Amino acid sequence: MRPITGLCCVTVLAAVLSFPPPLHAQIQAQGAVTKLGRGVINIFTGWVEIPKRIYETSQSQGAAAGWTWGLLRGIGYGFVRTAAGFYELFTFPAPAPPGYAPIMEPEYVFIDEGAKPPEPDYQYR
Repeated sequence: MRPITGLCCVTVLAAVLSFPPPLHAQIQAQGAVTKLGRGVINIFTGWVEIPKRIYETSQSQGAAAGWTWGLLRGIGYGFVRTAAGFYELFTFPAPAPPGYAPIMEPEYVFIDEGAKPPEPDYQYR
C-alpha cells in the first residue's frame, strides 16, 4: 500500500468517525435507559404501595377501611407495579409502548397521582 493511499484511508475513516450519531439513535438510547431505570426502581419500590394505599384509604374513608380495603388495594397495586417493573426491565431496548412511555401512572410510587410530571423532551410524537 502506498503511503498516500493509507493516509487517505485514515483521513476518511477519521472523518466518518467524527460525525455525531444520528439524533434518532441518541433519543432511542436515552429512552431505553430511562425505561430501564424506571423498571428497576418500580421492582424495588412496589411494596411501598401497601402503606401508601392504607394511608390514602384511611384519610378518605376511615381507619377500618384503611386497614381492610386499603391493605387489599395496596397489595394489588404493589403487585401490578412490581410486574410492570419487571416488564420494563426485560423490554427496555424496545420502544414499546411508543416513545418509551410508562405503562403505569404515576410513573413512580412516590409521585402524587394528582400531579402530572413534565414530559421528557426526548419523546418523539
